[in-house]
Amino acid sequence: MYRTALRNVLAHKGRLLMTVLAVLLGTAFVAGTLVFSDTMGQAMRNSYSTSFSDVSVLVSASGADDGGPTDGDARPEERTSLTPDTVQQLAALPGTERARGVVSGFTGVADKNGNLVGEAWSARGANFVPDASGADTRYPMAEGRGPRAENEVALNRQAADKAGYHVGDTVRVAGNGAARDAVLTGVFTTDDPKVTSGGTLVLMDTATAQRELLEPGRFSSVVLTAKAGTSEQALLEQARAKTGTDGVELQTGQELKDEQTRMVAASVGTTKTMLLVFAGISLFVGIFIIVNTFTMLIAQRLKELALLRAVGASRGQVTKSVLVEALAIGVIASVGGLLAGIGIGAGLQSLLHAFDEGMPTGSLVVAPVTVVATLVVGVVVTVLSALLPAVRASRIPPVAAMSSGEQPSTQRGLLIRNSIGVLVAGAGLGLILAGANGSGSGAQHLLELGAPLTLIGVFVLLPLLSRPVIALVGPVLAKLFGTPGKLARLNAVRNPRRTASTAAALTIGLTLVTALTVIGSSVTSAVTSMVAGSMKADYVVGMANGRELSPDLTGLVAGAKGVKAVSQVDNVWWHLDGSDQAKAIEGYDADAFDQLVNLTMASGSTGALKQGQVLVNDEFAATHHLSVGSTLAATAGKGEAVTLTVGGVFERNDGVSPVVAPNQLIERHDAHPLVQQILVKGTDGPSAELKQSIKDATGRNPVMEVRTMKDMVDEFSRIISTMLNLMYGLLGMAVIVAVLGVINTLAMSVFERKREIGMLRAIGLERRGIKRMIRLESVVISVFGAFVGVLLGCFLAWAATRTLASELKGLTTVIPYGSVLLFLGLAALVGMVAALWPARRASRLDILTSIKTD
Repeated sequence: MYRTALRNVLAHKGRLLMTVLAVLLGTAFVAGTLVFSDTMGQAMRNSYSTSFSDVSVLVSASGADDGGPTDGDARPEERTSLTPDTVQQLAALPGTERARGVVSGFTGVADKNGNLVGEAWSARGANFVPDASGADTRYPMAEGRGPRAENEVALNRQAADKAGYHVGDTVRVAGNGAARDAVLTGVFTTDDPKVTSGGTLVLMDTATAQRELLEPGRFSSVVLTAKAGTSEQALLEQARAKTGTDGVELQTGQELKDEQTRMVAASVGTTKTMLLVFAGISLFVGIFIIVNTFTMLIAQRLKELALLRAVGASRGQVTKSVLVEALAIGVIASVGGLLAGIGIGAGLQSLLHAFDEGMPTGSLVVAPVTVVATLVVGVVVTVLSALLPAVRASRIPPVAAMSSGEQPSTQRGLLIRNSIGVLVAGAGLGLILAGANGSGSGAQHLLELGAPLTLIGVFVLLPLLSRPVIALVGPVLAKLFGTPGKLARLNAVRNPRRTASTAAALTIGLTLVTALTVIGSSVTSAVTSMVAGSMKADYVVGMANGRELSPDLTGLVAGAKGVKAVSQVDNVWWHLDGSDQAKAIEGYDADAFDQLVNLTMASGSTGALKQGQVLVNDEFAATHHLSVGSTLAATAGKGEAVTLTVGGVFERNDGVSPVVAPNQLIERHDAHPLVQQILVKGTDGPSAELKQSIKDATGRNPVMEVRTMKDMVDEFSRIISTMLNLMYGLLGMAVIVAVLGVINTLAMSVFERKREIGMLRAIGLERRGIKRMIRLESVVISVFGAFVGVLLGCFLAWAATRTLASELKGLTTVIPYGSVLLFLGLAALVGMVAALWPARRASRLDILTSIKTD
């Protein structure tokens, strides 16, 4: 039996080719993901480990700014607890070989055209700490020397080359305030991974760095290098005894390396998980191809299987013989997938390096886990997919198999299948509807559980749905294409299970694509309405990386030519009405508020801000039982008790905080609110002159963005489009596998219907008609799968937007009909392309040979 099974694999290798490709593509996706993530993880760990080569102990001020986005929690007095005295005390420790005070923070650098070099989130500044020879071992100079005075800076090699700067050039550098010019005195190299991965680093003398990045006489951190024979832990204990624990954080070099390792693992793990999800989708689509292939192969070998039963083969032996075929195919496809996956991993690494030359790289890592996982996944998926056809093969009575070319599905089997499908789909729909009518995390969990159940139920019911849905297009096909169109419709519904399995592959892809597209369109529409309905300001000034703005910037912008009204937006988090959880409060300039912000008042007036009162939205007012004239107890950042008086209630607007206060009130109790935006109204409305005037007020800071409301909406739309395009690209593999499934089904169907095709040719149907019949059959099946997927995707998107509506006011389901029609058109094109080879093959069948086929 095993020899027979292996001979069958070799005898039908052409028919099994598409199955092998489907499994190969899915396993290649898995293997490529594992190879790429392992390679990148190893390269990043090796790169980051060098960053702490001279660090035995790092003493950091609590909330120290490393140049990344601020969270608004660390207050200035908490970020500046390390002084020169602290450095001297730590340098005098028995175990300290060297102590270096470090100043670090955000600093961007402009190229000669005034544009930011690199990305805003990776732009940093630090202090140059020379030794007795005038060099800083952390940043060896390739050209020139380190900065010594206020108007001098040094740049890393990559940034200098990218901007075209040379020693002696004037360079424009900027933090979160006005930009300034400095002379480039040196170009340095470094193994700091934050720099080598594409970031920019501006070095300044220590006094300038403290003034620009922190405050005079303060350090972000102190790096301690241990003497020979002193362990990192021992030096840590000495430093802790000297500094205490208030306002400082102490970590050994090994702890820093371990922390970086965990961060790298988490970052790489997120990417790996996302890619593996899409690899799983491709494999899931491949399951339908495998089931279809073995079902049709078994139908074509009924007489052979019956003969084996007649000469003594048991049901178990027949089942095992089919599974051995599947095992052989799974092994071959998995090995091919592993080899292809290694190539994919290398390709992804090269592609990433091409986009960002600074990304760490290294030799490919093909871990034993990758090899085992790829082979196991491929073999298990193939064998399990073939299990049901194998069981069906063993249950065919020998006499019935020897007298029929294909056994029709029994009414009882179809009834059981449809009953199961109705129960599963009904349960899924019930959970989705419950989630859509609920709110919060509970509703989301219901939706997450109901969506896969509904998908499974619909897949089970696809054979039942195929006949009535495809019957709708029957008259159209007959009228437009005549006899070939009529035959195509009949062929498409002849075997509902086969049609359903073929269409299901496209249904999966189109369900996901449509749901993502509809959700993206709905969120974009809601955000557009929210921004347009909440702001009257002509421009919003902010940092490209979302960081805090300098408190001096508001006055500079207010003095720009053509500016009519200005307000910085203060952000604080106070405890309200005795709550343990801090609530966000936004502050605006009371005099400029009505010119910059658009609120619909339910009661009271925005003029209450000028009286030092606050405005609350209607939902917040209802929750806390507030109305105009009510008071609200609050606790400010330093624990100071504040009594807020409600001067107005406005309709909920997600463009502003639920509680709005005047700047003067906030700054009276919180001297350092987080400011990330400045709203500007022009005398004559938005104009290029006003925009340039505002930029000039910031010293033409390359990191500063001056955007209109439309700019902000367009940027959000671009983010959504980028995410959707990424998803489309990852789902492309599943679509390719689905195309292979259509080709495979049609090719095997043509072989199965050789006699029928021969008879059609004999009674006068031309080769052109045969080709048209096969192509139309493919298009009908593809569009049927896409149609079901589009409907299901729209339904899931509707439920998701209903669930999210409580978090984003105005969120409604927006169906982009143009995109939906495009998806259906692409499905029809997929059907046409998939049918090219099977249709050509069918048209070239010899008439007499086909009629004589047994």
